[in-house]
Order: sequence, then C-alpha cells, then structure tokens
Amino acid sequence: MDSHGQYQQQVVWAVVDADIGPLLLAATGQGLVNVVFHATDPVRDKALGRLASRLGAEPVEAPGSPLLSEAIRQVREYLAGERHAFELPLDWSLISGFHREVLSELASGVPYGSVVGYGDLAGRVGQPGAAQAVGTAMGANPLPVVVPCHRVVESDGGIGGFGGGLETKRKLLALEGVLPEPLF
Repeated sequence: MDSHGQYQQQVVWAVVDADIGPLLLAATGQGLVNVVFHATDPVRDKALGRLASRLGAEPVEAPGSPLLSEAIRQVREYLAGERHAFELPLDWSLISGFHREVLSELASGVPYGSVVGYGDLAGRVGQPGAAQAVGTAMGANPLPVVVPCHRVVESDGGIGGFGGGLETKRKLLALEGVLPEPLF
C-alpha cells in the first residue's frame, strides 16, 4: 500500500472540554468521522475501540493534527455562540442507507436556531410515515452537534430523545435561542 493509502486510514482524535461536558472528536483523511458526548475515560476508551473495529485503524491522539484542529476550533466557536454553521469535511463511513440520507438532509436543511419534527424530516427524504425510523437515525448519529440531531423534536412540542442526554439537548437548543436557558 502506498503512503497515501495508509494516510487515508489514519484516525486521529482529541477530547475537547466544553460546558456540556467533554467531547471526543475523531477524524480521518476524509473528514470529521465521530463526535462523542460525555467523553470521560471509560466512554472515550469504548468509543475508540468501536472506531478501531469499524474503521480498521487504531485511533491516535493528535489534537494538533490538521485533520482535527479546524474541527476543534469550529466546535469551540459554536459552543461559545460565535458560529452558526459548520464548514467541515465529514466522513460518513460510520453510517449508511436511510440513516445517512436523513442525517445528510438534517445537516444541510435545518439551520441554526430552527427545529424540525421527526415526521417532517421523514417527509423531506420521501418517507413521510417513517418518524420512528428518523428517531432511530438520530440515535445512530455519529456526528452529533456538527450534524445537529438536537434540532429534531416531537411534533407535539415535546423535546424528544437525545443520545447526549436531555439536559445536553436543552443546553444546545438554548444556545441557539430555541429554548429559554435552562434554570438548573
């Protein structure tokens, strides 16, 4: 294999401290591949093990890597309220099919400060009856925050579920001005 091919398989990661808790960011030569909430040591180690088996490469801690430094900067700006849209290459290799279609539509079609219902999002990808499948896709999102699954809510006004926990979802929606700032 040539050196370029090996580079493509490289997986680098870093943990970013944030007020919503530590976030693990991982990237490949294709782009940002994974964001993991609550990245304490056990959560981080489990996520890195999953990445190694899914991507066939041992992830390397490299916060200064050019593959990661821009993602880290943009995530920090977003969490500080200074960035409303991410401009990052994304590596979608951890997700495919319907889930990927739904997440791609979410990433491009639901801007900062807005929300969409599970059923509405299903309709946008031509599967109007698939609200539950959209919920499953949100739960499987390998790129939360950057692919904003926190913007998907229940049509009756309920906040819906969230892989990062409802408190985190509320904080992200409050950051975007969709919800009042949580009191506790």
